[in-house]
Formats: sequence, C-alpha cells, structure tokens
Amino acid sequence: MALMPTNQSGNPTLKNAFRGAPRPMLATERMTLSGTINKSFLMLAALLIAALYPWSAFFGGEVAVAQSSMLVGMLGGFILAMVLTFKAQWAPFLALPYAALQGLALGGLSAVFERRYPGIAIQSVALTFAVFAVMLLAFRAGLIRATERFRAIVIGATGAIALVYLVSLVLGLFHVEMPLINAATPLGIGISLVIVAVAAMNLILDFDLIESGAASGAPRYMEWYASFALLVTLVWLYIEMLRLLSKARRS
Repeated sequence: MALMPTNQSGNPTLKNAFRGAPRPMLATERMTLSGTINKSFLMLAALLIAALYPWSAFFGGEVAVAQSSMLVGMLGGFILAMVLTFKAQWAPFLALPYAALQGLALGGLSAVFERRYPGIAIQSVALTFAVFAVMLLAFRAGLIRATERFRAIVIGATGAIALVYLVSLVLGLFHVEMPLINAATPLGIGISLVIVAVAAMNLILDFDLIESGAASGAPRYMEWYASFALLVTLVWLYIEMLRLLSKARRS
C-alpha cells in the first residue's frame, strides 16, 4: 500500500522519492518541514565552505589546483547524485558530501567566470536567492499552485532542456556548437531567460512535494533527501544565472 503522495516533481531526484516509502511508527521518526529547512542550511553551508578552496586557489595563482578541484567536484557530485536518485535511504550519509563536492565544482566555475566578468559571481548568487525567495513566497501565499497541468508543463520543459543540453554535449565532442544556446544574441539571452524560468518553476514543484511528504509522514531520512533535491535545483539555477549574465555582458 503506497502511503506517500504520488505528486511528482520536475526535479528527477524528487520524482519518485516519496512513493511507496513506509510510514514510520513514531512521530519522532517522521519528516518535518523544520527538519528539512535545518538540513538545507547545513548543506548550503557545506557548499559555500567547500567553494572557498578552489576560489582561493584560482585567484592565488594556483590555477591547476583550482581546475583539479573543479573536476573532482563535478565528477564526484555527478556520481553521488546518481546514487542518491535511486537510493534515497543513503541521503543522511551522502547529502553533505554531495554538497561539498558541488561546492568544489561551483567554486572553480565561479572563479573562471569572475576572472572574465568581474562581479558576476556575487550577482548570480544574489539573483539565485532572490528567485528562491520570490518563488517560496509565491508558493506559501498560494499565488502559484502545483496543479497537475502546471506539473506536466514544467516536467516536459525540464526534460526538453535536458535533451537539448545532452545533444549540445555530444556535438561539442565533435567540435560542433549550438549557437542558439551559447550565442550572446537577443535570441540566446531569451533562451537563457526561459531556462531560468523553468528552473524557478521546478522550485514550486519541490516545495509542494516536500510539504506533501512532511504532511503524510515520510521517513526522517527524507529530510536529507529533500534538502539534496532542493540543492540540485538551486545549483542548476545558479549556473543558468552565470550563463545568462555572461551573455548579457558579451552582448
């Protein structure tokens, strides 16, 4: 008997996380909103602290160290994300290491962008958290609701973006670029704005699923898993902010 809500998020890490999970017998073993919030702050702190290392190395002249750290963070973060997508029960042990690895990746990536476009990193951080706050307020106020139609649109758009990025990655291996994605033209900037909007809409689905999971008594480990899933969306949103602002600087 499935006791968890059947709502699905556009974020693949949350898509089926709550479905079929057993309901704990004790209230102290159940997922809560406050517990999820606390763990989300811990993961953000781990990410920011880890990001300082490649950032400092890059601007300290140790470019190779920064690049190595970024590569480790990207590969390690991807591996842990794949593991957690299918093993939500491992989230209490892997969520913080994932956040730290993402910090290494984002610290190096941000430093590269910052060197080329001074001030872009802090602008991207500010815009990311501004969008997060606006979407959270809109969700709590009921201005945006995760209806079935809304969910289907966001999931479809997210899948389409993932497919385009995959095609772009494969073509890049053969030194073929997709100018519509990377060009600093009005159309290219418009595409980035659409992608940022889709990433922001994923936050609404994440908020809805987390609230539903807490209300239905999901297992306590889902607090770590939900925090991990939110971080996935925030990292995506931040990277898209970097891309958008860099295009605006080049236009």
